[in-house]
Amino acid sequence: MTQSALTKQQNSPFIRACRGEPVPHTPVWFMRQAGRSLPEYRRVREGIAMLESCTRPEMVTEITLQPVRRYDVDAAILYSDIVVPLRAIGVDVDIKPGVGPVVERPFRTVADVERLRPLEPDDVPFITEAVKSLVGELGGKPLIGFAGGPFTLASYLIEGGPSKNHDATRAVMYGNPELWHALMGRLAAIAAAFLQVQTEAGVSAVQLFDSWVGVVSPEDYRHAILPHTSRIFSALASAGVPRIHFGVGTGELLGLLGEAGADVVGVDWRIPLDEAARRVAAHADGQAGGHVTALQGNLDPAVLFAGWDVVEPRAREILDRGRTLTGHIFNLGHGVPPEADPDILARLVDLVHES
Repeated sequence: MTQSALTKQQNSPFIRACRGEPVPHTPVWFMRQAGRSLPEYRRVREGIAMLESCTRPEMVTEITLQPVRRYDVDAAILYSDIVVPLRAIGVDVDIKPGVGPVVERPFRTVADVERLRPLEPDDVPFITEAVKSLVGELGGKPLIGFAGGPFTLASYLIEGGPSKNHDATRAVMYGNPELWHALMGRLAAIAAAFLQVQTEAGVSAVQLFDSWVGVVSPEDYRHAILPHTSRIFSALASAGVPRIHFGVGTGELLGLLGEAGADVVGVDWRIPLDEAARRVAAHADGQAGGHVTALQGNLDPAVLFAGWDVVEPRAREILDRGRTLTGHIFNLGHGVPPEADPDILARLVDLVHES
């Protein structure tokens, strides 16, 4: 990256908001903006399996850039999937259309955990190549790297696929702590290594998606998950990039998400931003990890289907609440739905930038 591009990146509204610095406008990007709802994405992906597409650097580059071209969002997010590093080290996981990640042999014993070897950079050369290509193409616009959080990855491995209640996962967490911590420790190391590959290749920020961690109580999170997540964020401290932490249904966990070491906490649609900020700040008092300065979120994705007359006032309300925060990045409270209208998202970006 040239010095001028690096300066542009560091002074971008997205990076400044992550750091709690003044911004010319509220930055905006969307989780799952790279794909799914875009017709150009579907054309590029036609006939190519999801995980196969994630290993083709030229395809990763093109799909990552598509929403940047269409919406002029303030950050790109790498086109990939949270199970990519698991597949790269030999786990028998695949993504089945209409279902999600499916594991052929679910993990149920400590012997199963031994199947999780450390991730090496040479396991994911396509990630390094794609990130370097994107950094050049983006010309200073920030690129967000990401990985799956340990609880969410553990759930897929234990359940064998998507789960509504994650009962088998929580049963292991409650009843077999030896297996649980062995599995979580390996997954945390894999996630940290995957994110380090991305930071070394040039991403500007990282997000840890522990999407399903909202099913656990704060007490269980503190004892069974927080130590492992903290190790991931600690491993990235020297990279000097903002670290975002996100999960769905985490209203009761927001302070703990920050305590784990995040610089930015993602908020879903179930709690107002100002209340989320109060919970994070209250929890941070006296905590060594209490350095969170920004929140990200939090428009309900379902609102996108309600028409612009509904989208606009709800987005403005979120922006008004965000102005009271030290830092705010506008986003949805979860990923862009596949059926979302790209034109609505384009209007939403314009609204955020103009407000």
